[in-house]
Amino acid sequence: MEDLKTKDLFLESKKIVLSLSGGIDSVVLLHYLNMHYPNKTSVIHYNHHLSQYCNEWDKFCEKLCLSLNIAYLSIDLSFDNTSNIEENARKKRYHSLSNSLKENEVLCTAHHQNDQAETLLLQLFRGGGIKGLAAMPKEKPLGKGIHYRPFLTINKSQIIDYAENNKLSWIEDDSNKNTNFRRNFLRLEILPKLSDVYKNLGRTLARSAKHQSETLKLIRELADIDIKMHHIINSTNRIDTSKLTKLGTHRIKNVLLHHLNFLNFLTPSDKIMHQIIELLHTKEDANPLVCWDKYEIRRYQNELYFINKALPRKNESCPFYEEFKDLKKISIRYRQEGQRIKLLGKTHTQSLKKVLQEASIPPWERSQLKMYYIDNKLCAIERIGKMSSI
Repeated sequence: MEDLKTKDLFLESKKIVLSLSGGIDSVVLLHYLNMHYPNKTSVIHYNHHLSQYCNEWDKFCEKLCLSLNIAYLSIDLSFDNTSNIEENARKKRYHSLSNSLKENEVLCTAHHQNDQAETLLLQLFRGGGIKGLAAMPKEKPLGKGIHYRPFLTINKSQIIDYAENNKLSWIEDDSNKNTNFRRNFLRLEILPKLSDVYKNLGRTLARSAKHQSETLKLIRELADIDIKMHHIINSTNRIDTSKLTKLGTHRIKNVLLHHLNFLNFLTPSDKIMHQIIELLHTKEDANPLVCWDKYEIRRYQNELYFINKALPRKNESCPFYEEFKDLKKISIRYRQEGQRIKLLGKTHTQSLKKVLQEASIPPWERSQLKMYYIDNKLCAIERIGKMSSI
């Protein structure tokens, strides 16, 4: 879409969910969607409770949707105040939307060409890589649906003209004038001065972001080629380090970043990435581990394990528990150092540590294995098997 007079073919036959803040951008998008796709749009509004006017904004959005006969849902978000309120609020919104979006539903947000330019500069000043400099994609998967930005090639001036021509009303967020927020500082202090020197700056920066986006697609395609050609990733999403290290360092990094993006892990810094590369060559007895934020990468038996500590541990059903749970005098215990066991069918005892090693169970998972005792006799071990004493 190059102007606000034509329909966006991508949205045909889609169920549309609009994230409405009440500001001019989202109000214009609401008007546009309602005009071109009547009865296909619903609205969601997030109340962050960060402003004294937030409840007034909520009522404004609700009243606007009521006047257009559009379904309206308001969701309250709360979080601890931190040094990065903007980013935390954004993450909360998209986490909520990711969980609620259904198949064939498209979340529309009103990000425009000027927003794209600001995002590119913010990433550049943070030292972002290609993924960051690609800024915001026009469309990407979100939950079971798609996040779509129909205005991404539309300039802010076009949005203002549309709002004035259609006599629309909107609200002004008081925080938009707070230059303590870096995006506002760029928008109010830096970009106007740059625009005096560089004409069509917003369009030029958006074009640069598009070039970076195309480059990002190419390097991800290269990562897929390397992964498939060398059989680097197995069915459990672990990386075979013996195959990965056959690549050059820059392609190793590319594969790792591609896989971390696939797993929705936070992109590691250069320092952390250097530690991950070193981890590929560390001795096994050093318990190789790299941590950042809520994420871990561990190496065991020539495989990289990717762990998101924020996710709850999977409680997979254990057949031994189902078999023993109704017996009397059953107890569940956990491994102790120096234990020896006698597996069913074996004629001698073995070190439990050796059994766990032979079963390829990583060291950090061994202390969590359930050991089933009946009348104080060990009968079975989760993921290992039954004992000869049963």
